[in-house]
Amino acid sequence: MPEYSLEVLGLRVSFKTDVPPERVKRAKAFLEERYKVLETRGSKLSKEKLLIYLCLGLADDYLCLKDQQKVLEKRINELLDKLD
Repeated sequence: MPEYSLEVLGLRVSFKTDVPPERVKRAKAFLEERYKVLETRGSKLSKEKLLIYLCLGLADDYLCLKDQQKVLEKRINELLDKLD
């Protein structure tokens, strides 16, 4: 399993994952971009609060996508049932 050591948002992190290097780079870039947007809007907030807002935003995005996936899976199953 590859090991990564990189700096994300000014913090050094090390971890192991089976994820390809390109995906790690994309994830890092995504986090940094989302953080920049928050930092611009909340320039007077501490880094810790900005990171909490980043986590909350990502969690909300994830939960919305899971809900959308459930709706799509239900619709697909309904269409498959019609084919039977």
